[in-house]
Amino acid sequence: MRTEHSFYQGDSRRLSFIPSESVDLVVTSPPYPMIEMWDRTFRKLNPQIDLENGNQAYELMHHELDKVWKELFRTLKQGAMACINIGDATRTINGEFKLYPNHARIINKFAELGFSTLPRVLWRKQTNAPNKFMGSGMLPPGAYVTLEHETILIFRKGNKREFKMQTEKENRQESAYFWSERNQWFSDIWEDLKGTRQQIKEKSSRQRSGAFPFELPYRLINMFSVKGDTVLDPFTGTGTTSFAAACSERNSLGVEIDPDLIKNILWKTQEWKTAGNHLIEKRLNRQLEFVKKRKEQGKEFKYYNSYHNFPVVTRQEKNIKINSIKNIEEAEKNKIEITYSPPQKKLFL
Repeated sequence: MRTEHSFYQGDSRRLSFIPSESVDLVVTSPPYPMIEMWDRTFRKLNPQIDLENGNQAYELMHHELDKVWKELFRTLKQGAMACINIGDATRTINGEFKLYPNHARIINKFAELGFSTLPRVLWRKQTNAPNKFMGSGMLPPGAYVTLEHETILIFRKGNKREFKMQTEKENRQESAYFWSERNQWFSDIWEDLKGTRQQIKEKSSRQRSGAFPFELPYRLINMFSVKGDTVLDPFTGTGTTSFAAACSERNSLGVEIDPDLIKNILWKTQEWKTAGNHLIEKRLNRQLEFVKKRKEQGKEFKYYNSYHNFPVVTRQEKNIKINSIKNIEEAEKNKIEITYSPPQKKLFL
């Protein structure tokens, strides 16, 4: 197995260099309209944005994102999925405090483009202080609910993806997830994700980046694609989606307007082997711990995984094959190739 990971410095509103219907999955987190850290970014895209007029600024910011969503519809294959991580915004403009519901605005646009909207996921950003509040404190009715969750919106282009050829079916089986993972990942609330520290050399770029934790794209990639698929992140930022794709044996395309962020990604790719294999090992060890606890509860297993040699709950888990990263090479400018080692045998005692 070999995967390719390419990074493009460019404007996500114009993805003409990506062929139509060539992408299997999108996982991204765009700039959030009406969040102060992104004001400068949006005003560069459209100088007519006037933050003294909140409603107009909100809509104009989304008009710029709409151009990206239109490109995603073009580049995605039929049956492919798009996962958009977004936060709503609260802001006081001209003395008026109000909510700007970014997730609802994006849902409406995706529906207009022809996407099918699927159930979404809420995840709690645990970096928020639990005693934080907005407004008049303990005096009703002027206090406001604190936004402590972000939303992962999930869409599909066209009908459900089909796997007709035998080779496609076998690859799908090797790309399956464990029973314990399914029960955790397919809940509509994720409260176990941890924040992430951004390792970016350029301070100006760090201020323009809103990196999400590795586990977020890693789950989504394993939930909604198979090995060898191509994953696109049109707001690649620190490259977390591409790293998660590499750990999942998927190809990736990253587009980023900030050249310093592209440099930062390429600076980090040589660390992907050590870090990625550590995360892959943790995933396998979580399954072993699950097996151990289930046996302690007196529950038996009917099946064994044929590649990793440990018990599994269902027949669909028998052929899961998780390879580790063997080698990372720079193929050409802003592009790396990754090869993988055979799966580890796990001795369960």
